[in-house]
Amino acid sequence: MDETQLPVGPAYWRCIESKVDNERSCYSRFIISPLKIGQASTLGIAMRRALLGELEGACITSAGFPERINHEYSAIAGVRESVHEILMNLKEIVLTAHPSAAQEAYISIVGPGKVAARDIVLPSSIGIIYPAQHVATVTRKICFSIGLRVEGGCGYRRRNMVEYQKGSFPLDAVFMPIRNVNYSIHCFESHSGGIMKEMLLLEVWTDGSLTPGEAIYEASRDLANLFSPVPRSSINASTHGKKYA
Repeated sequence: MDETQLPVGPAYWRCIESKVDNERSCYSRFIISPLKIGQASTLGIAMRRALLGELEGACITSAGFPERINHEYSAIAGVRESVHEILMNLKEIVLTAHPSAAQEAYISIVGPGKVAARDIVLPSSIGIIYPAQHVATVTRKICFSIGLRVEGGCGYRRRNMVEYQKGSFPLDAVFMPIRNVNYSIHCFESHSGGIMKEMLLLEVWTDGSLTPGEAIYEASRDLANLFSPVPRSSINASTHGKKYA
């Protein structure tokens, strides 16, 4: 960035680049400046952790097949993909809602033909970002059915194999709508008095269920809410009656 374009005065956010690679990949680059020396690192670490760990999302967390299937590498008669490949395709589906409780969904079609995310019957409150996402290919005239479980949450949850039953398979749950976050810190000399200042450059990639700008807003709101419930009276009460040397 040209030094003449560096912000002066109070610190503020600004989006300097934004692009959409496809339905499931949005990117934006932000700057916040000017900051005092040391503030950019504090803000960058906090925002990155909030973006990756605090934002809510939804995904498919288990899939059940009516056929008697012993393990996920089994084949289904009349279906080109193995159970494992179908599960991996289901993990790629991006959902838009944040359900507070687990929801049920299903696929039920008669082949032959290709099965895509658009064939999933979902509750009306849940949407699909990329309906063309491939799920399976049915090669014969059979009824292909899968029962699905959709949950909302934050971060990442490894599948619990204790919940495994024959024909039903838990999935690793990637709830976070953020695909990646990078930040860098740049120092510059302010125009007034030659005081050194910092600029934070923050890059955010999302899965398309929300924009990077919306993600920044939600993450900053979550961080602010951590401190808003701390009234002065409670802090004073905690030290009341104590004497310090």
